[in-house]
Amino acid sequence: MANNQSVRRHLDAFTRGRIIGKLEEGRSVTSVAAEFGIAHSIVSRLWRQFQTTGTAIRGFSSGRPRGTTPADDRYIVLQVRRNRRQTAGEIARHTTQATGRTISRFTVARRLHGGGLFARRPVRCVPLTPAHRRRRSLWCREHRNWRDNEWGRVLFTDESRFSLSSDSHRILIWRERGSRNHPSNIIERDRYGGRGVLVWGGIILGSRTDLHIFDAGSVNGTRYCNEILLPYVRLF
Repeated sequence: MANNQSVRRHLDAFTRGRIIGKLEEGRSVTSVAAEFGIAHSIVSRLWRQFQTTGTAIRGFSSGRPRGTTPADDRYIVLQVRRNRRQTAGEIARHTTQATGRTISRFTVARRLHGGGLFARRPVRCVPLTPAHRRRRSLWCREHRNWRDNEWGRVLFTDESRFSLSSDSHRILIWRERGSRNHPSNIIERDRYGGRGVLVWGGIILGSRTDLHIFDAGSVNGTRYCNEILLPYVRLF
């Protein structure tokens, strides 16, 4: 009991608000307690307190008072969910303007951590449109029963660009744990600034082409034909 009371005293106001919100949605006390990793009795007491007094905030406090209210905490989390690429400083400025109270970026970061959001590097990938996905899926279905002798007549090629300029990739997003590959957390563009090298290569069953490095300049259809199709692809 002493341990449960200690945990109860250390539940911050934002966590208490989240617990009450889930109970108001119709969740059971048992499932909410399991989700937050706390005792059933703690959630039950918070729920009874809310039903009796209309609030789950503690009636006493010690130490430095909180700089934000539960409404502020919800507003901070809502801003991030609308635009995950905002910095803690930008969110702090927006919240200060909205509430009229000075809120630091450190406070914002703590509130976001309390809401399960952490600053992480986004996943970068080549953009694929719905039409790209449909065509690739159709191609896979059409060739799913091919045998080795049929695949042996196919040459797979790819071009990759390597940036020679420094890129710290310090653009971070706020996301929940385990949501790295969610579409909202992916940057579907990778811009290359400064100098770079474009490399082409091809593979086939039992063999591969040499790597071809394009010199400086643009690669148009004529150049691609003269440097790739005629000396490499035609041989296969």
